[in-house]
Amino acid sequence: MHILTDHIAFPHPSHAEEDGLLAVGGDLHPNRLMLAYHSGIFPWFNEGQMALWWSPDPRMVVKPEEVHVSKSMRKVLRDDTFRVTYNQRFLEVILHCKRMKRKEQDDTWITNAMVAAYLKLHEMGHCISVEVWKNDQLVGGLYGIDLKDKGIFCGESMFSKVSNASKVGFITLSRKLTQQNYRLIDCQMYTDHLATLGAAEIPREDFLKYLSSIPTSLPPEGEGTL
Repeated sequence: MHILTDHIAFPHPSHAEEDGLLAVGGDLHPNRLMLAYHSGIFPWFNEGQMALWWSPDPRMVVKPEEVHVSKSMRKVLRDDTFRVTYNQRFLEVILHCKRMKRKEQDDTWITNAMVAAYLKLHEMGHCISVEVWKNDQLVGGLYGIDLKDKGIFCGESMFSKVSNASKVGFITLSRKLTQQNYRLIDCQMYTDHLATLGAAEIPREDFLKYLSSIPTSLPPEGEGTL
């Protein structure tokens, strides 16, 4: 188990434990968070815990052009029941994700500190939101980290207040990413919901190859992966 210090650096993901836990500690400073995502690492912990950093093997991903759209969902999209926007209500989206009750989950991992940290990343242009509207009411959405230089979108969380709303947001985003030549949507860990949308698990090593195949300006000078 690696314990992080004030120095912004991470051990290589190959050092993660069997469940994917890589390191403990540190903060949610924007530089640390962006280094984490560029290194195949993400934070996930409950309120009151030290920060926990993960890099699971296998990794749940989907190529934007391979997102599965069922026959029933194609009809929903054609009916124009929903309207989709981007970056119009970021704070509302993340708060809805925070408050969403989920099966087999007693607490939320979207802590108050995470809300503040990802709002800062949004203001810096690194974190985006997708809003899904019905009759001018926000009924679904998602948010995640946009690694533009890698052509990878790292999905963080989604919510839905009415049937199909989050799927509409995810599918619409995938089509936009396809048009912009993005290579991958990182879904982090397996869920049945993501599997129905075409996401599948790949070895962590393969995911890290996607991240390393295009040079990045991160990490900041003097900082990096241990």
